[in-house]
Amino acid sequence: MADATPTGPTTSGGIVELRVHGVSGAGADQVLDRPHVHQVAGDRSGGFYRPRPGYPDSTGTDGVTLEAYRWSDLPSGTAVRTLSLVFLLPFMLCNVALWMRPANTVSQRGFMALCRVLALTLTVLYVLSIVGVALDLIAWRCMDTPSCLAGRSWLSWLGGRPTGLRLGVLALVPVAAIGLVWWLGARPGHSFDAFRTPSSQASKHRLSAVGQWDGEPLVGRLRSAHVAAAFATLDGSLLTARASQHSSWVMVILLTATGVVLLVCLALVTVVPSIDRTGPAPRVDGVFRGLRTITVGLTMLVIVHIVISPAPWPQVGALPGYGAIVAWLFVSQTVLVAALAVLVIWRRGGGQRRSPIRALGSPVFMTISAGLAVAFSAELVYRMADLLDRQGTTADGLETSPPLAYKWAIFGFFLAVVTALLVAGLVTRLTRRERRRAAQAIVAADFPHAPPQAADRLRRVEQAVARARFTERLEPLFVVYAGLAALGLATSVLGLLQLLPGDVAQRYVGIPEGMVNFLIGSGSYVIAAILLGLVVSGIFAYRTAQFRRYVGVLWDLGTFWPRAAHPFAPPCYAERAVPELAKRISYLVEQGHGVLLTGHSHGSVLLAATVLQLPTRVTDRVALLTYGSPLGRLYSRLFPAYADEPALREIGDRVGWRWINLWRDTDPIGGWIFASHRPGEAETLTGPAATVDRRLTDPQDVVPAPSDSVPPPILAHWPCESQEAFGEAVRDLTARLRAERPARD
Repeated sequence: MADATPTGPTTSGGIVELRVHGVSGAGADQVLDRPHVHQVAGDRSGGFYRPRPGYPDSTGTDGVTLEAYRWSDLPSGTAVRTLSLVFLLPFMLCNVALWMRPANTVSQRGFMALCRVLALTLTVLYVLSIVGVALDLIAWRCMDTPSCLAGRSWLSWLGGRPTGLRLGVLALVPVAAIGLVWWLGARPGHSFDAFRTPSSQASKHRLSAVGQWDGEPLVGRLRSAHVAAAFATLDGSLLTARASQHSSWVMVILLTATGVVLLVCLALVTVVPSIDRTGPAPRVDGVFRGLRTITVGLTMLVIVHIVISPAPWPQVGALPGYGAIVAWLFVSQTVLVAALAVLVIWRRGGGQRRSPIRALGSPVFMTISAGLAVAFSAELVYRMADLLDRQGTTADGLETSPPLAYKWAIFGFFLAVVTALLVAGLVTRLTRRERRRAAQAIVAADFPHAPPQAADRLRRVEQAVARARFTERLEPLFVVYAGLAALGLATSVLGLLQLLPGDVAQRYVGIPEGMVNFLIGSGSYVIAAILLGLVVSGIFAYRTAQFRRYVGVLWDLGTFWPRAAHPFAPPCYAERAVPELAKRISYLVEQGHGVLLTGHSHGSVLLAATVLQLPTRVTDRVALLTYGSPLGRLYSRLFPAYADEPALREIGDRVGWRWINLWRDTDPIGGWIFASHRPGEAETLTGPAATVDRRLTDPQDVVPAPSDSVPPPILAHWPCESQEAFGEAVRDLTARLRAERPARD
């Protein structure tokens, strides 16, 4: 990382205001609110920028030196982000769930083991969906049906060939799919080798671990285990189909070896503590790499055996054993999620504010992750079945009908989505009066002398405040949807009993079978619409700033946490951003400067993790200004073990309580850290924490200024660097830094 050349006001003893943006993806000129900037450190992915010297207004409030850290390109490139938003979303949510555990649980090792086993089932499901398309639908069903092969030259070349040959050749498709995710998981978006920090931590709090440790050894071991489990899943699918008609000593050996591989994968990700070792561990790494290599060789032997085995294959409609494997996987995921919920509810984190998501955040997100993975897999198999079946109606033909487990999964997913939407609408309706009443009280206190002609503007402000307060209502909705999704997964066990959704609904509920089949088809299209919506969202999120505020925050929140559960989740950009910020801040302090850290939105989270890593000699010359910060409103609820009140208070202690947090009632994402300071509310908080939060009136007025023709805008979550309140906070903190400047040696 290049060092900045001190110019102008950056002489020893000055104050540097280091701004860190949020998820808006703004350029350095926008963050600094200066048109002419130049890079002084870093690279194109993550760099530090300052206004060019010599231009007017090149300094900040009270003559401080302005500097911006731009990190928005660190998660990955635009095209990769768009595709990853769709295909890696279940893996990312699964990884985030690991970091959402309560502060205290019965067993931290048991919690991590359950999360990692669930992550392993997602990889198995990914392979099974490809197996369902390539082996079950195409190699087994379509290539054995003349009507399906008619007019399809891309399939007919294998038509009429021996079943073993068809399965062996088409098995290369899941092999290629496994190789693709293997390659993507082993290929980092950026090289973070230069940003590894020493293992000693300045803080003992868990949030300081983000970006502090080298996660690549753990990710490499997890990746080896997942690749081995993926190949073993393919082997098990092929051998189960072969064993339904043929049994030999070779089959017994291959089946036993496959089962051993799967058991070893489970043991390695759950039992062996060495997997979390961050330092060099050649023996441990050798075990994981050896397991992966052995499994690749085993897959080659299985494919060869399938191709050359002379025994006849059974004449059945579906690939033998495939539907049962899928159904049992869905049931296993349901049991694991239930066990995870029991584990975190058994002993909730003590001393925390009550919130459903605080105890259930991990199982809720894990259920959503598994539900999305099941829905995407079922849609892939279902759409392919629909494509192959020309005469059938929505994949209901006998030749290419998908397994019952997938039908139950689509049916359950559709009902969960519809029910959750109905509950959301009901909650919105029931809470509207309460939220509107609270918003009216806030607006009345903020604008007591508004003229009658501002009535329409006042209503718009009230609506913005009421909408922002709905964020707190999302927690029970997530819990409700997760419960419905888990119930939908559990219904897959009915597929093992060969029960059709339509038959069950008509026999026990009285719903016509035709309506149920219609709902299944509709559910398939709903999933397709969700996939399309995610692709469109990924495109617009990085082209439109307004859209990115809502979509980008989810992506940047997910990729902020290191990959500790699923190795195929997107890379963690905090592994570079946090150490890079720590190094830059330390450099500036060592040069004799005081540093005012200003972070908007997710930038405040990066700064919080950074402050916990800085030594005391550095934090003595640091102040913190956060605005639009989700630390108290979202992170403390979602990640209670990492962003709880003790962590926030430690941040305040480390900077000598030179900390100001600006927030607005119209902001649906950011909020207060310790105390809201709303008008009319009695605050009970005392001590230095009570001085951190400052509420901003938004908008600044409801009538146009004498020099303007329109009233000030409602800023909500937008940055506030140009507002006078921001300048006052900067002056306050810089004055404290100058007053508390220690004597230089």
